Amino acid sequence: MKILLLEDEVMLNESIEEYLQGEGHSVDTFFDGLEAFGSIKNNSYDLLILDINVPGLDGLSFLEHIHELKIHTPTIYISALLDIEDISRAYNLGCFDYLKKPFHLKELALRLDRIILSNEVPRVQLRLSKNYSYDQEHSTLLFNGVSQTLTKRQSQIIDLLARNRGRVVDFEQFNNYVWDDVIVDNATIRAEINRLKKSLQEDVINNVRGMGYMIDKP
Repeated sequence: MKILLLEDEVMLNESIEEYLQGEGHSVDTFFDGLEAFGSIKNNSYDLLILDINVPGLDGLSFLEHIHELKIHTPTIYISALLDIEDISRAYNLGCFDYLKKPFHLKELALRLDRIILSNEVPRVQLRLSKNYSYDQEHSTLLFNGVSQTLTKRQSQIIDLLARNRGRVVDFEQFNNYVWDDVIVDNATIRAEINRLKKSLQEDVINNVRGMGYMIDKP
């Protein structure tokens, strides 16, 4: 998973980052809420781990702000605060879990496992690139969490490629899935995919010469 960590205690920040990286996750760390907010506007994440009492923009306001941008990412709060009002506000904002400091890093890993098993991530949203992801549940292409407008045929192309990340999709598969078995030549398929590629803001779709197209696993 790609994780955003917002924690202003330096030693704890570094400990969590090192532990999660050791578990195979990619972690972007921040000590200031405003800096983290700037990052999430330009990057897509699978999970947020947020302290509440941080400089710049507190963790609760951070979640409110990203929801206004229609970014809804599973969130775990970590905090020494015992105020039931803050805890209630966190859950009302839609946080997935809450860990009171101090906690064992293994406990954090167990909470992450719960999120994965709950299907919150990563199977609902598939990461396609640094900023693109694909929402399988709603069949929607997202750029930094914002849904993108595509034609029906372009949506079907993205759907087929996203569900086959890391594998080449050949022309016969495009013909069957996108054109409903109506026979079209490879040039027609190429032209449609090229139009889609030009509309994207990142190079997501790769041409595999003589075989078809694919989206790499990031």
